[in-house]
Amino acid sequence: MILALNVLEISAPVFVLALIGFLWVRKGHDYDVEFVTRLAMNLAVPSLIFTALMQAQIDPGALGQIFLATMASYGAVTVLAAVGLRLAGQKLRELLPPMIFGNTGNLGLPLMLFAFGQAGLSYGIVVFAVMAIWNFTFGIWVLSGGGGITRLAREPIVWASLLGTLFLSQGWHTPQVITNILSLIGQIAIPIMLITLGVAVARLQIRDLGRAGLLCVIRFMVLTAVAWAVGRAFDLPPVAFAVLVVQFATPVAVSSYLLAEKYRAGPDTVAGLVVISTIMSILTLPLLLALFV
Repeated sequence: MILALNVLEISAPVFVLALIGFLWVRKGHDYDVEFVTRLAMNLAVPSLIFTALMQAQIDPGALGQIFLATMASYGAVTVLAAVGLRLAGQKLRELLPPMIFGNTGNLGLPLMLFAFGQAGLSYGIVVFAVMAIWNFTFGIWVLSGGGGITRLAREPIVWASLLGTLFLSQGWHTPQVITNILSLIGQIAIPIMLITLGVAVARLQIRDLGRAGLLCVIRFMVLTAVAWAVGRAFDLPPVAFAVLVVQFATPVAVSSYLLAEKYRAGPDTVAGLVVISTIMSILTLPLLLALFV
């Protein structure tokens, strides 16, 4: 009973905020996803990433360890997903990105904070940063055939991650007034990301329910198993190991749908994966968290 309450305390705020966004749209209220997403990804999230890394009370070596483990995990997942989809006769351009990239930002970061505190958030940001870099390079290359590196150089999230890592490794801090401003801006990131997640899910239309469900189950099993195996191989500390596994178990990123829509790479199919995997996560993520809390 105590374990169930602990898991509920961690997961409930995440899903309640997403539910608020879902119900807001279902009731017919306006919500400018494009504006809010631009605000979050260009200002709030970079501020959150920079301040969290700069103030992290974690040995930089431990962050480097989870960075390498995350890279290895994404490498393994990419190869397995590409081979599996090819053998199954599926379209790599449509399905490879959503099978790789999880919602490590909108959903993962709040969950890491609630479950494992500031240390969990710092580790979670490393996983999120690696995912973002891989998504904006390899992911866009798969979808469009090029342009990933150029886009990467224009992403504030990437620069915030690099600067935050530099400040952490050198023990530097910004003047307190700057830190307070950035922290205040960063505090809006988690609520608006979760509410926007609910809005996005409410607006998506599911196509081919059976196929989407099967792919989501396979995706969850493969990503969780890979992260678990790599985390053990790298002998990650308990919190870092838990963060790696749970972050990889997050549902398909909403950004995968937005990019699929932009590049006309099967957006209806990807929308189904986002919705089904997000619904699945209401059960799978608390079960996973119960293993670690």
